[in-house]
Amino acid sequence: MPTTLPIPIEFSLPEGWRPAPPDEVGAPGAAFVALHPEPDAGFTANITIDGDFWTDDEETLADMAEGSVERLRQVAESVEVAGRGEFGSEDSPGLGQRITFSAVVGGVPRELVQSQVYLAMQDVADPHKRVVIRLILTVTAAQEESVRGDFQEFLRSVGPDTGGAVGPDTGDGA
Repeated sequence: MPTTLPIPIEFSLPEGWRPAPPDEVGAPGAAFVALHPEPDAGFTANITIDGDFWTDDEETLADMAEGSVERLRQVAESVEVAGRGEFGSEDSPGLGQRITFSAVVGGVPRELVQSQVYLAMQDVADPHKRVVIRLILTVTAAQEESVRGDFQEFLRSVGPDTGGAVGPDTGDGA
Protein backbone atom coordinates (compact mmCIF):
# COMPACT_ATOMS: atom_id res chain seq x y z
CA MET A 1 0.00 0.00 0.00
CA PRO A 2 1.41 3.40 -0.91
CA THR A 3 2.38 5.66 1.94
CA THR A 4 1.38 9.26 2.35
CA LEU A 5 3.78 12.12 2.85
CA PRO A 6 3.89 13.84 6.24
CA ILE A 7 3.19 17.20 4.57
CA PRO A 8 1.63 18.01 1.23
CA ILE A 9 4.02 18.95 -1.56
CA GLU A 10 3.57 20.05 -5.13
CA PHE A 11 5.69 19.39 -8.18
CA SER A 12 5.56 19.20 -11.96
CA LEU A 13 6.57 16.15 -13.94
CA PRO A 14 8.83 16.63 -16.96
CA GLU A 15 7.17 16.19 -20.34
CA GLY A 16 6.29 12.57 -21.12
CA TRP A 17 6.70 11.23 -17.59
CA ARG A 18 3.53 9.60 -16.25
CA PRO A 19 2.33 8.77 -12.74
CA ALA A 20 2.01 5.09 -11.82
CA PRO A 21 0.40 3.38 -8.81
CA PRO A 22 3.28 2.55 -6.41
CA ASP A 23 1.90 -0.92 -5.56
CA GLU A 24 1.58 -1.88 -9.22
CA VAL A 25 5.18 -0.96 -10.08
CA GLY A 26 6.84 -2.62 -7.08
CA ALA A 27 7.28 0.47 -4.90
CA PRO A 28 4.77 -0.07 -2.07
CA GLY A 29 6.61 2.25 0.36
CA ALA A 30 6.52 5.19 -2.01
CA ALA A 31 3.97 7.98 -1.84
CA PHE A 32 4.34 8.71 -5.56
CA VAL A 33 5.98 7.11 -8.61
CA ALA A 34 6.50 8.48 -12.12
CA LEU A 35 7.75 6.50 -15.11
CA HIS A 36 9.87 7.66 -18.04
CA PRO A 37 8.21 7.25 -21.44
CA GLU A 38 11.12 5.35 -23.06
CA PRO A 39 12.44 2.19 -21.36
CA ASP A 40 16.11 1.26 -21.84
CA ALA A 41 16.42 -2.41 -22.82
CA GLY A 42 13.30 -3.27 -20.82
CA PHE A 43 14.04 -1.13 -17.73
CA THR A 44 11.89 1.94 -17.14
CA ALA A 45 13.58 4.90 -15.47
CA ASN A 46 11.50 6.08 -12.53
CA ILE A 47 11.15 8.82 -9.97
CA THR A 48 9.86 7.91 -6.52
CA ILE A 49 8.91 10.15 -3.62
CA ASP A 50 8.64 9.26 0.05
CA GLY A 51 9.16 11.11 3.31
CA ASP A 52 8.84 11.13 7.06
CA PHE A 53 8.86 13.44 10.08
CA TRP A 54 12.30 14.57 11.22
CA THR A 55 13.73 16.11 14.35
CA ASP A 56 17.27 17.46 14.24
CA ASP A 57 18.38 15.51 17.32
CA GLU A 58 17.45 12.07 15.92
CA GLU A 59 19.76 11.80 12.93
CA THR A 60 21.38 13.90 10.24
CA LEU A 61 20.53 13.91 6.55
CA ALA A 62 23.86 12.12 5.99
CA ASP A 63 22.74 9.41 8.45
CA MET A 64 19.51 9.00 6.50
CA ALA A 65 21.40 8.82 3.22
CA GLU A 66 23.75 6.19 4.63
CA GLY A 67 20.72 4.21 5.84
CA SER A 68 19.40 4.19 2.27
CA VAL A 69 22.74 2.86 1.03
CA GLU A 70 22.70 0.08 3.64
CA ARG A 71 19.13 -0.93 2.68
CA LEU A 72 20.17 -1.01 -0.98
CA ARG A 73 23.12 -3.27 -0.10
CA GLN A 74 20.61 -5.81 1.24
CA VAL A 75 18.98 -6.23 -2.19
CA ALA A 76 21.71 -5.28 -4.70
CA GLU A 77 25.37 -5.93 -5.43
CA SER A 78 28.38 -3.69 -6.00
CA VAL A 79 26.68 -0.77 -4.23
CA GLU A 80 28.94 2.29 -4.33
CA VAL A 81 28.33 5.88 -3.28
CA ALA A 82 29.72 7.76 -6.28
CA GLY A 83 29.16 11.17 -4.70
CA ARG A 84 27.42 12.91 -1.82
CA GLY A 85 27.02 16.57 -0.98
CA GLU A 86 25.02 18.89 1.20
CA PHE A 87 23.26 22.01 -0.05
CA GLY A 88 20.74 24.57 1.14
CA SER A 89 20.83 26.50 4.39
CA GLU A 90 20.65 25.73 8.09
CA ASP A 91 16.90 26.37 8.00
CA SER A 92 16.35 24.36 4.79
CA PRO A 93 19.12 21.80 4.47
CA GLY A 94 19.35 19.28 1.69
CA LEU A 95 21.59 16.43 0.67
CA GLY A 96 22.12 14.65 -2.61
CA GLN A 97 23.88 11.41 -3.35
CA ARG A 98 24.59 9.33 -6.43
CA ILE A 99 24.73 5.56 -6.02
CA THR A 100 25.80 2.95 -8.58
CA PHE A 101 24.84 -0.70 -8.16
CA SER A 102 24.07 -3.99 -9.88
CA ALA A 103 20.70 -5.67 -9.46
CA VAL A 104 18.56 -8.30 -11.11
CA VAL A 105 15.35 -6.66 -12.32
CA GLY A 106 12.74 -8.74 -14.10
CA GLY A 107 15.19 -11.64 -14.24
CA VAL A 108 17.82 -9.54 -16.05
CA PRO A 109 21.06 -8.30 -14.45
CA ARG A 110 21.31 -4.51 -14.71
CA GLU A 111 23.83 -1.78 -13.99
CA LEU A 112 21.74 0.93 -12.31
CA VAL A 113 22.23 4.41 -10.90
CA GLN A 114 20.19 6.20 -8.26
CA SER A 115 20.24 9.92 -7.66
CA GLN A 116 18.76 10.52 -4.22
CA VAL A 117 17.84 13.96 -2.91
CA TYR A 118 16.81 14.62 0.70
CA LEU A 119 14.95 17.87 1.33
CA ALA A 120 14.17 19.11 4.83
CA MET A 121 10.95 21.13 4.88
CA GLN A 122 8.70 22.78 7.41
CA ASP A 123 5.00 22.07 7.44
CA VAL A 124 3.28 25.21 6.15
CA ALA A 125 0.30 24.55 8.47
CA ASP A 126 2.51 23.86 11.52
CA PRO A 127 6.04 25.35 11.29
CA HIS A 128 7.10 23.36 14.37
CA LYS A 129 6.88 20.17 12.30
CA ARG A 130 9.88 19.34 10.13
CA VAL A 131 9.98 16.57 7.59
CA VAL A 132 12.41 15.06 5.14
CA ILE A 133 11.17 14.39 1.64
CA ARG A 134 13.24 11.86 -0.34
CA LEU A 135 13.20 12.10 -4.13
CA ILE A 136 14.87 9.28 -6.05
CA LEU A 137 15.66 8.81 -9.72
CA THR A 138 16.56 5.24 -10.72
CA VAL A 139 17.94 4.67 -14.22
CA THR A 140 20.17 2.31 -16.14
CA ALA A 141 23.77 3.46 -16.34
CA ALA A 142 23.30 3.83 -20.12
CA GLN A 143 20.26 6.09 -19.74
CA GLU A 144 21.50 8.29 -16.89
CA GLU A 145 22.91 11.09 -19.02
CA SER A 146 19.76 11.46 -21.15
CA VAL A 147 17.41 11.53 -18.12
CA ARG A 148 19.46 13.69 -15.73
CA GLY A 149 18.03 16.97 -17.09
CA ASP A 150 14.46 15.73 -16.54
CA PHE A 151 15.25 14.93 -12.91
CA GLN A 152 16.83 18.34 -12.39
CA GLU A 153 13.74 20.00 -13.90
CA PHE A 154 11.54 17.93 -11.59
CA LEU A 155 13.64 18.86 -8.52
CA ARG A 156 13.34 22.58 -9.29
CA SER A 157 9.54 22.25 -9.20
CA VAL A 158 9.26 20.57 -5.78
CA GLY A 159 7.96 22.65 -2.88
CA PRO A 160 5.42 22.75 -0.07
CA ASP A 161 1.82 22.68 -1.27
CA THR A 162 -0.15 25.46 0.32
CA GLY A 163 -3.35 24.12 -1.31
CA GLY A 164 -3.31 20.81 0.56
CA ALA A 165 -3.04 18.18 -2.22
CA VAL A 166 -0.05 15.88 -2.61
CA GLY A 167 0.80 15.22 -6.20
CA PRO A 168 1.80 16.68 -9.49
CA ASP A 169 0.76 20.01 -10.83
CA THR A 170 -1.09 18.93 -13.94
CA GLY A 171 -2.03 22.45 -14.94
CA ASP A 172 -5.74 21.66 -14.83
CA GLY A 173 -6.38 22.69 -11.22
CA ALA A 174 -6.21 19.09 -9.94
